[in-house]
Amino acid sequence: MINLFGQQYTLAELKEFTGALDQIAGIRMGELADGNERGVRTADFYTGSGFEFTVLPDRGLDIGVASYQGRPLAFKNAPGYVHPAYFEPEKLGWLRTFGGGLMTGCGLNWFGAPTVDNGQELGLHGRLSHTPARNVSVGSEWQGEQYVIWIEGTVREAALFGPNLYLTRRISTALGSNRLRIEDTVINDGFIPAEHMMLYHCNFGFPVVSPDTVLDMDAETSPRDAIAETGFAHFRQFEAPTHGRPEEVFYHRVTPDEEGYGKASLINPKLGLGVYVRFRMAELPCLVEWKCMASGWYVCGLEPATAWVTGRDIARQDGLLRVLQPGERISYAVEIGVIPTL
Repeated sequence: MINLFGQQYTLAELKEFTGALDQIAGIRMGELADGNERGVRTADFYTGSGFEFTVLPDRGLDIGVASYQGRPLAFKNAPGYVHPAYFEPEKLGWLRTFGGGLMTGCGLNWFGAPTVDNGQELGLHGRLSHTPARNVSVGSEWQGEQYVIWIEGTVREAALFGPNLYLTRRISTALGSNRLRIEDTVINDGFIPAEHMMLYHCNFGFPVVSPDTVLDMDAETSPRDAIAETGFAHFRQFEAPTHGRPEEVFYHRVTPDEEGYGKASLINPKLGLGVYVRFRMAELPCLVEWKCMASGWYVCGLEPATAWVTGRDIARQDGLLRVLQPGERISYAVEIGVIPTL
């Protein structure tokens, strides 16, 4: 049985009520057509519950805008979902084409602060979000009494005489659902060892994030730096926008549940809505909270990751840098969902 519009329906009943099931739920493929977003492919998901989101195949299968029953969930940055041709990989150039969105992928070879590691200059957050996916396919099918909706694709980060990392990504949801699941597998497809880092930059914005919102989780927490230290007592709360307020970053070691997953939720009781990120901690032991209360940049990022955001050289020093041997692979699982009634 599937819960839709306050009632329970069987597969047979839904077939009788509709000429085609995409009357209720499905995927619409399209393409952005204006400005520096022109040419970016889109896959618009809608589930029938009011949960909708857009996947961007040309941005490494990032997730852009998202909403629940007309209420926006994700922060959107002023540049928008810029075509990867405009990417500036040096130093902080990544920020010029960072669109925000529900999930921006960071990796595959590194993420975090710009740095120099083993003589290699690394810009902010890596190349994943600015690499178009290949072998993109979408589909929907009944699996028992569940109607699953999905997109799949691959992203390769490779260079002559360098690492060859190959990502297979599947993003799925279901009819009547208010959540999505990201399932990734990364393989070292080359013949030399390859450094590998992964971060899921989940960006929540107004109205979900407001002075009425509280961050809920069970975790050990520490501030990243002196700026975060000054706001450490209030890392679970979100103040009103303030002109020029600096970002604060906090590091969380979340307590896993019985299935080995960590979870962090943003709860807005006044709005009557919450959102959560749930992630498998065996591969993603770190959760980064990016709290930015600046006017125009009002966002809370919840970011499951393989390491902290201090750069690949520091991850190496801290013993958090993974090195995949030729043929070795690693899989990740992240769920993003809505808590619809509070």
